[in-house]
Amino acid sequence: MVALTFFVFCSLFTVTTDSFAQTKDQEAVGQAVEKLRLLMISPDKAKLEALASDDLSYGHSGGKIENKAAFVEALTSGTSDFVSIELADQSVTVVDNTALVRHKLMGETLDKGKPGQVKLSVLLVWIKQKGNWKLLARQAVKI
Repeated sequence: MVALTFFVFCSLFTVTTDSFAQTKDQEAVGQAVEKLRLLMISPDKAKLEALASDDLSYGHSGGKIENKAAFVEALTSGTSDFVSIELADQSVTVVDNTALVRHKLMGETLDKGKPGQVKLSVLLVWIKQKGNWKLLARQAVKI
């Protein structure tokens, strides 16, 4: 009886700790999100284009929606200029070749030379294409 109780306890502990472990895909998506964060601060056209799906739908908190070309242009031209970005409360859910990422984004901007601050709640949708995670969609709301 003691052995059975010990076995059940150990099994429950294993399930509980494993539920907090990230899968390889979750880790890879987290790394892609970090690449995106850094590229939004220091844009590189080729790297942004490589990270975004050709079918990108990028929704801003003000309602503006950009495709891939407009998203890359806004960042590389300085129209959308992030000085700093911090992410918090991030969750990553992977289902087959699709990943949903939710987080809070706090940042300082210098859009068209005008300083500002943003506090957003963001939903990112990533898809795995040819072994790489690509940003398919993003929607932000002000908080």
